[in-house]
Amino acid sequence: MRILLPRREFLHGVSAGMAIASLPPKSGVASQAATEPMIIDCHAHIYGTDEKRYPTIEKPYRPPPGKGTLRHLRAEMKAAGVRYVTAIQTSTYYRWDNRFTSDSSRLNPDYMVGVVTLDPDDPKSPEKLKQHVQMNNVRGMRSIPAKSGRLDDPGVARLWKMAESLGIVINVLVGRQHRAQIEALAERHPRLRIVIDHCLNLQVGPTLEPTLADIVALAKLPRAHAKLTFLPTGTKAPYPCRALHAACLQVIAAFGPDRCVWGSDFPCELWCPQISYADHLRIFSESLELEAEARHAILGKTAYGLWFQPRK
Repeated sequence: MRILLPRREFLHGVSAGMAIASLPPKSGVASQAATEPMIIDCHAHIYGTDEKRYPTIEKPYRPPPGKGTLRHLRAEMKAAGVRYVTAIQTSTYYRWDNRFTSDSSRLNPDYMVGVVTLDPDDPKSPEKLKQHVQMNNVRGMRSIPAKSGRLDDPGVARLWKMAESLGIVINVLVGRQHRAQIEALAERHPRLRIVIDHCLNLQVGPTLEPTLADIVALAKLPRAHAKLTFLPTGTKAPYPCRALHAACLQVIAAFGPDRCVWGSDFPCELWCPQISYADHLRIFSESLELEAEARHAILGKTAYGLWFQPRK
């Protein structure tokens, strides 16, 4: 199956790429945007090296030595031709302490925005989210269920309400059992843009078909987007993780390329060690049967509109 964007969508994407010049003035790649496809990594976990300034949780899930740092991320991005990245709060390392993610995003606006994770059971979390957005170059929040086990918990709902008022993106990290709760929250917040992280954790095996049916069903939500990060995490097979190509193409067909984004799962050495950062990108730039316009949307144009579009 080959996915093709209408010509008008492709031209709109080119215009969006040219508009990159309006990003913070540190950016040195604005002049290239009109001539080169824009690639944005929408899923990188970052790890600080100063554990006195940024203390970890008691038993952090650590990457191999030297991996997952900002220096490592920049090296991978430059080698692969990736221009921008969304840094996803590393909860398995810092839990609710978003300082490293926020500080990194604020100090590196030429290539990074932040996505924080806040405790839905903390009544102060909505105000904390507002502060992160206003002060720290944060453009999204990762949403998880409350202690009740529910995504439609009042604490989660308060965070979604704040995110909607701020005009940022909600990244939802849940499994297929929460599909109906995603739908209910989306209906209550019609202006909120939602990204389904890892497509409800699609993986090979007996859960593949029912999970695929649920993520495809979520495509009916007009402001829902699919994050296509599951190919190397949903199988232990090496590049090109072909067992999940058909499922990925079905997701793209359901949402449309203009509502799909690519993310690397950086550092791959920790989260999908059977492939490299460059290999993960090559799945989408070469291996999947996509037309050029669709690749352009999935690898950059869609993400630009979600996280990097200049704010009014």
